[in-house]
Amino acid sequence: TVTAVTTARMPPPPATVTAMTTARMPTPPATVTVTTERMPPPPATVTVTTARMPPSPAAVTVVSTARLPPRPATVTLVSTASTPPPSPPATVTVSTTPTTLQHVVFGIAASARMWEKRKEYIKIWWRPNSGMRGFVWLDRGVRGSRVPDGLPAIKISSDTSGFPYTHRRGHRSAIRISRIVSETFRLGLPGVRWFVMGDDDTVFLPDNLLAVLGRLDHRQPYYIGSPSESHLQNIFFSYGMAFGGGGFAISQPLAARLERMQDACIRRYPWLYGSDDRIQACMAELGVPLTRHPGFHQYDVYGDLLGLLAAHPVAPLVSLHHLDVVRPLFPNVRSRPAALRRLFDGPVMLDSAGVMQQSICYDAANRWTVSVAWGFVVTVTRGVMPAREMEMPARTFLNWYRRADYKAHAFNTRPLARNQCERPALYYLASARRTVVRTGETTVTRYQRWRHRNDVRPPCQWRIPDPDALLDSVIVLKKPDPGLWDRVSNPRSAIFTSIYIDRIGALLVAILTGDRYE
Repeated sequence: TVTAVTTARMPPPPATVTAMTTARMPTPPATVTVTTERMPPPPATVTVTTARMPPSPAAVTVVSTARLPPRPATVTLVSTASTPPPSPPATVTVSTTPTTLQHVVFGIAASARMWEKRKEYIKIWWRPNSGMRGFVWLDRGVRGSRVPDGLPAIKISSDTSGFPYTHRRGHRSAIRISRIVSETFRLGLPGVRWFVMGDDDTVFLPDNLLAVLGRLDHRQPYYIGSPSESHLQNIFFSYGMAFGGGGFAISQPLAARLERMQDACIRRYPWLYGSDDRIQACMAELGVPLTRHPGFHQYDVYGDLLGLLAAHPVAPLVSLHHLDVVRPLFPNVRSRPAALRRLFDGPVMLDSAGVMQQSICYDAANRWTVSVAWGFVVTVTRGVMPAREMEMPARTFLNWYRRADYKAHAFNTRPLARNQCERPALYYLASARRTVVRTGETTVTRYQRWRHRNDVRPPCQWRIPDPDALLDSVIVLKKPDPGLWDRVSNPRSAIFTSIYIDRIGALLVAILTGDRYE
């Protein structure tokens, strides 16, 4: 029996034409040519192999699914007795290993003029003993004594004087910075899955960055980052652009495509202002849109980041930027790097996934609303504030153009207090440690009350006790949860219990998830 099935994907036919090989065949509408040789028993099975074979119909000798033209079709069957089988398709090896720091290479844009100051930020988050790879790209060399151990290697960017730059208010260093990903790619480092770009004043949380990148297929073209917090900045540049100060990540296949075309692409956009809009212009030519992630923060704002960080989105905190522009994260520290050091040496080390994650609970006995931005600050407000309002950033900052215009932000905001009685009491992180309890390890973070110098609480007629007058500190117990972002459920859906301890003047907050205390 000789059987052949044509498996090419074809449109449905108006009719089915069947040709059967028999001893005495009547003249068929189709000419069938069979090339065979004398075959030993058992009879050979003739098979035509094609790619992407759909399920075949019931057994027939030859089924042609093509829409037949007026003239007869010719079907040729080739016997496998005399023809070797076709070569199998190439096997694609899919890597199932998780993404680690060894798979990421950082390109840090810096200048020799600002290096002495900005390197203090890099020292805080860089991990020289954990396999991190990356380079600081400078416009010119610096003395070796100014490059301490524990920092990425120094590279000098290529000369870009031959590229046109016509923006009247910008600086042509933007061309140099825009080529950092391509220049890093040309170094040929093995095993790279992601190229991560940032400025010298960008602070990354490496474990949270891996939590974001590890959920994506690094073999696909990805351009990941976030627009600005400023609506006007996004209008002037693009909502589809990853602002470079907040950092962005490009997958290895996309970096390879960018490297091949970027120099020609840059020459087509001499009027653009910065480096990140040049990157976005080239991404548009490559047809790759921005994959937004709310954990990358450009922070095009002035003033206090309290309102933004106390109501951080339900996403891992990946980066911070413009830390020289805003106030220190913690108000009672000697410098901005010292404030970051407190954050990294405590909460980031204990439970990086939970840093800045907001949780809202209520003290029914005192009628207080308690908001915990874990590892940063606790706010206690008189009255029962709806969660819908508490998860909205309070306006403790100005927009990038130094105007108190709430319509200039790219997100909803609220006033810090709508009346004097709603003015919250603030408790900033004072210490963080890990301890062992009956149910296992847990973190203990203590938040100390803070007031502005010479600050006087306004009078309030509500018959609700003032937390600022009664509480000296807030203690939060929380079990570390490194797999927080691997779960599908909402990480903010936590349960709380609050106990007021009058004897020591502290509020104890225990964080629970699911149906049991942690």
